[in-house]
Amino acid sequence: MAEMFSEEWMKGFQEKWNGEAELSDALAQIGFNSVIAYGFEGEAQPRGVLSVENGKAVAAGAYTGQTLNWDIRCAASQWEKMIAKPPGMMGLGMAFTTGKMKFAVGDYTAMIKDPRMAGPFIKSFSVMGRV
Repeated sequence: MAEMFSEEWMKGFQEKWNGEAELSDALAQIGFNSVIAYGFEGEAQPRGVLSVENGKAVAAGAYTGQTLNWDIRCAASQWEKMIAKPPGMMGLGMAFTTGKMKFAVGDYTAMIKDPRMAGPFIKSFSVMGRV
């Protein structure tokens, strides 16, 4: 298995993202466009980036200075835990409020209050588990 958030891993995530209707199709319905970064707590910059246009992942790879809409950080052990057993709304809320998940860029509160975005965000963790 490729290292989490490496170029190879992000390409696999892109493929799985686009193959999951509850994620890509749901986000397409709301015209979701974003550049989403993923990385580890304590590092200066994220490791991987996924570019999404109309719900579909159109590019994936290493972070190279892209302007971000979202930058999600966790300790490696927290990522592994959430990917192995994807969290629900309560689990995500706990991870955020306890500081185990941080948003260096992006508004977690606004996103989680919008069910059109919250559902797909939660689904993204199970998709990560398939990479």
